[in-house]
Amino acid sequence: MIATIKPHKLSGHAMVPGSKSHTIRAVLLATMSKGRSVIHNPLLSLDCRNALATARLFGAQVEDQGNTWVVDGLGRDLKVPDNYLDCGNSGSVAYFATPMAALVDGYTFVTGDEQIRRRPIDETISAINELGGFAAASRPGSTSCPVVVRGVLKGGTAHFGGQLSQIVSGVMMVAPLLEQDTEILVKDPKEKPYLDITFDWMNRYGIQVENPADYTRFVIPGRRAYTPAETTISGDWSGVAFPLVAALVTGSDIVIDAVNFQDSQGDKAVVDRLIEMGADIEKDFANSRLVVHGGTALKGGTTIDMRDIPDSLPALSVAAAFADQDTHFIGLAHVRLKETDRVAVMAEELAKMGVAVEIGPDDMVVHGGRKVCGARVASHGDHRVAMALIACGLAAEGCTQVENAECAAVSFPNFFEVMNNMGAGIERESE
Repeated sequence: MIATIKPHKLSGHAMVPGSKSHTIRAVLLATMSKGRSVIHNPLLSLDCRNALATARLFGAQVEDQGNTWVVDGLGRDLKVPDNYLDCGNSGSVAYFATPMAALVDGYTFVTGDEQIRRRPIDETISAINELGGFAAASRPGSTSCPVVVRGVLKGGTAHFGGQLSQIVSGVMMVAPLLEQDTEILVKDPKEKPYLDITFDWMNRYGIQVENPADYTRFVIPGRRAYTPAETTISGDWSGVAFPLVAALVTGSDIVIDAVNFQDSQGDKAVVDRLIEMGADIEKDFANSRLVVHGGTALKGGTTIDMRDIPDSLPALSVAAAFADQDTHFIGLAHVRLKETDRVAVMAEELAKMGVAVEIGPDDMVVHGGRKVCGARVASHGDHRVAMALIACGLAAEGCTQVENAECAAVSFPNFFEVMNNMGAGIERESE
């Protein structure tokens, strides 16, 4: 699908869907809990439905009631999947489900789409082998899916570099179910707020994990069990970034409703980073909403550390394109390991719109203060890139077309409806 965007002001209210990060953890931990769990307000996206399909393959009984999912989990007694496990486009499902497959005494074949078959999973493979299971990439010399896995994990010590928190979280989530204690050592932890989300969800399902201040060593006792829970998924702070930035670059007044300021999602820090750039954003704690007052010029001259908020780079780089000076993003090495190399992709696509961008292995400089022009740009099949470029097109001079824009549904299924209800005027047509 091609999305066509022209300059528009926005007005009104926006509400983002439930968090993808929360939903996937809720579903898979419910699968590892013995009994019935109820999940309210799940994100109804393809990635999260892949998590639901994974739960079924491991033997959970799942009832999809639309805005409520009911999962009858099996606890430690997962079954060997009857079919291969297709994670689709979801790195979280791949990184969480692969260690789950090592809980059972039988072979599981884990794969995904083209992007998943490029993303590194070698540290998960190594950790499974360290902890007494078996895992190997099916292609000689590969560090990505497809992966063949067999249990049974016993426990011990697992080592991680720390670039991708999902890899650490996946082993952490299965560790309480092992016969022995598990020590997790992380050399250089990145994305720490995502580890906080994992701690939070393990706690909701009855397992408390001691969180060290430096996130480099975790000791998780084994021989424990998750307990079923009834939970509600908070709104997605990663999704908030796109209508928020769109309003700021177009000088619009909008309200973003139903945000949870107490949530453990690290991407809520995007609001503070934008305020530091001069944005006029009111945090209305009493009414759980953000009130955005447009018309204040964004300022550059700042350095933004992305180590803990990697998913926000596409949106923040668009804000930087409309700032009056240069913006320097640092801590980007792990951002290159997402659905796409988001550093290279955003530099490439923003350049088509007249934005000068310089990139290095771990940083990026967006040169603000220049005219941003409409152009035909590509999403590269990355949902966050697609939504960021659409936000950019709303403030660029002329017409912007975003290819493969339908991928926005990965994390924000009703993105176009939410934006058009505020007057974005986005037109869609088949490619």
